[in-house]
Amino acid sequence: MAFDFLVPVDDKLVAHCELLPAQALGNKIHKHTDRKGLPVLANASFAIIGVNESRNAFEKKAETLNLFEVRRQLYKLMVGNWNSTIVDLGDIHAGEAVADTYFVVKEIVAELIEEDVVAIIIGATQDITYPSYRAFDGLRNMVNLVAVDSRFDFGDANELISSHSYLSKIIADKPNNLFNFSNIGYQSYFCAQEEIDLMEHLFFDAYRLGEISANITLAEPILRNANIVSVDLRSIKASEISMSENFSPNGFTGKEICAIARYAGISDKVNIFGIYEGENTPQSFQLTAQIIWYFIEGHNYRVKESPLVKSEDFTKFIVPTDEEDLIFHKSNLTNRWWVEVPTILAAHNKSNIPALLSCMEQDYFDACNQIIPERWFKAYKKGFN
Repeated sequence: MAFDFLVPVDDKLVAHCELLPAQALGNKIHKHTDRKGLPVLANASFAIIGVNESRNAFEKKAETLNLFEVRRQLYKLMVGNWNSTIVDLGDIHAGEAVADTYFVVKEIVAELIEEDVVAIIIGATQDITYPSYRAFDGLRNMVNLVAVDSRFDFGDANELISSHSYLSKIIADKPNNLFNFSNIGYQSYFCAQEEIDLMEHLFFDAYRLGEISANITLAEPILRNANIVSVDLRSIKASEISMSENFSPNGFTGKEICAIARYAGISDKVNIFGIYEGENTPQSFQLTAQIIWYFIEGHNYRVKESPLVKSEDFTKFIVPTDEEDLIFHKSNLTNRWWVEVPTILAAHNKSNIPALLSCMEQDYFDACNQIIPERWFKAYKKGFN
């Protein structure tokens, strides 16, 4: 059983929790320990997993990620006004081969998905996104992946679309469960024009750092449809997290990345939230812990709603355009917006019910001015689930 490969939380960390206030997260999280074994998953909302595998890193790691310190910072934080049950399953250490580590990650995450437990993965390198994605095999046909990243990760400079890159592998490997990929925060000088063109060709969504920083709420509808959120901490500016050469002077601020994490938590579709590429610095440990805190905070404000399930809770708007009538729905409870995508996409949703694309109020206003929302156009072209 894959769970047998999980290494318990360090006893020193468990002892440290006894010195923390009763309201600290460390005293509320059910931990995998040597003495008590694995915590029960029943009724759990979140499961924290550390993955210390870095052999496929593009920039080779000089040292292993200090998961002890990440946890120490997380455990020190105070619990919010939450009803969630959180378990810490411990760590997955590097297997004999990278494929062995991937297998364990895939099996454990698949079990968590089946148990309706959200996996929070703290990984040394972002290629762990690949086995997390493969966990959906046999469970879900259409998976939406959102990466918070300064690059697209299609491949290295010598091999633009590399089979060794995790995103290229996700796109190329069978079974192909990927329905949509969205990037939040790419920086143009890190991305070859061919990569940007490929994103357009595949009808994937990409949002530049400046675009999101100017209006952080743009991230919300993108994350609302995500099943997997993969955060590369190198998308954060160096002064906020680490002065390592692997980090750029430009990037998200700590406040912005925490807002993005909160939006990810609010999404009622996110099954996996991964944080990768951290450095062994105090700022990195603290910010990683705070990102996790905000994700959990967002989860506690989740509202499961759909205009196709309970239409009386929504206001419907029909906008005639030169293309066709666009049908928008606005929630009377949360003020969130959706737009219908024609049933030409029924092959994906297996029904004659229109598919829904999350959007913003501005998309409705643009449609009223005969400006078709770009995300709707891309969804129309390839289908949307």
